[in-house]
Amino acid sequence: MRLKNVLVAFGVLAIILTIIPLFTANYWWIRIFDFPHGQLTALTLLAILFYFFRFDIRSKKDYGFMIILSACFIFQMTKIVPYTPFSSYEVKNATSKKNTISILASNVLQKNDHYIKLKNRITEQNPDLVLLMEANETWKDSMASILKSYSYRVECPLENTYGMLLYSKKKLFNPEINFLISDSIPSIHAKLKMDSGAIIQLYATHPTPPTPQHNPRSTDRDGEMMLIAKKARENDLPILVIGDFNDVAWSQTTQEFQKISGLLDPRIGRGFFSTYNANNFLLRWPLDHMFSSEHFGLNEIERLKDIGSDHFPIYAKFNLENYTRTKRKVPKLKQKEVEKINEEIEKAKEDEG
Repeated sequence: MRLKNVLVAFGVLAIILTIIPLFTANYWWIRIFDFPHGQLTALTLLAILFYFFRFDIRSKKDYGFMIILSACFIFQMTKIVPYTPFSSYEVKNATSKKNTISILASNVLQKNDHYIKLKNRITEQNPDLVLLMEANETWKDSMASILKSYSYRVECPLENTYGMLLYSKKKLFNPEINFLISDSIPSIHAKLKMDSGAIIQLYATHPTPPTPQHNPRSTDRDGEMMLIAKKARENDLPILVIGDFNDVAWSQTTQEFQKISGLLDPRIGRGFFSTYNANNFLLRWPLDHMFSSEHFGLNEIERLKDIGSDHFPIYAKFNLENYTRTKRKVPKLKQKEVEKINEEIEKAKEDEG
């Protein structure tokens, strides 16, 4: 009987952890449960399997408990399946390599001093675009030699773990360092000229995570994501949004970001490519993202080897397949959705103000 009580408690824990992220409250201790979805799915499956061996076919309570556990597992799987080969690609495979842009994005971890490891990754991949986050002056100076061939650069080194450095071999137009929500959290917006002469829009972002040591609520993160989503929605150029979102691909906030912006996730149908935590296999999820508009096909995407940071770098190569200046197709929004987006943005600005 004691063993069964333990198994019931195990199952109840799985149920509670499934329900908590469904609350829309932006407190960190709720939003943090958006992250370990893969781990929660495995936990629920274990709870079902363990309880099965103590299942009493004469007990209505056992039937009810197993039905609830199974419903939780099915719900969790619906969020995971899109990142498996069972789903079709959201960003289609590229049909050529004639008009490509390759990107390496890395949260370097400001206190990390393994500069040579990142230099090796850059040498191996030779990307057109390099985005470094959590980069301060020391990181900027330490990477100068390997990045000297990158003629176009936007540098905002900071000591608050939100510094951002962007380097490009392709021409950047009208680059801007914007502080959308907080005057200490930059994002970089720039237009970029492809080899074909086509112009694309690039947004690089790294909002604060919902954790007690950074921000007790997800308000700032959600507000910045919604602002960039709105900018992307109103822009008819081909668009790439890259960076450490401090949010997972399957969260409600990221789903809203995609719906508002109309951008696509190259992970869909291909895998998780989990970039955080590089130091703990059991606590690993995808925080670093590259979203694209429908103009792009994907040549390749890869999580790169360790650089001494708590994040793995991520690399992708896109091909600009379809370049038109006609109005982009984006999902229609209901008036309630528009109001909710604007409310999230205003709330984030008020919190910082």
